[in-house]
Amino acid sequence: MKNLFFFDAMLTPKIITFVYWLLLLSVAISGLTMMFSSYGSFLGGLGTLIGGAIAARIWCELMIVLFKIHENLQKIANRD
Repeated sequence: MKNLFFFDAMLTPKIITFVYWLLLLSVAISGLTMMFSSYGSFLGGLGTLIGGAIAARIWCELMIVLFKIHENLQKIANRD
């Protein structure tokens, strides 16, 4: 618990997985709504589904990479 209060351990990487699933759910809802809401927007909704899923994955992976860099820098700093 001490690590959490003094920011020695990061909490955000655990939250990013949850955020990823929320993003996928919102992309699915908006894509399906777009596909079936009006005539001629089926391809736009399909593009939203595919593009949104890819964009959400890339964003979450970038966040994880930032925290992995932080963890590795901490290991290097603690070695000395």
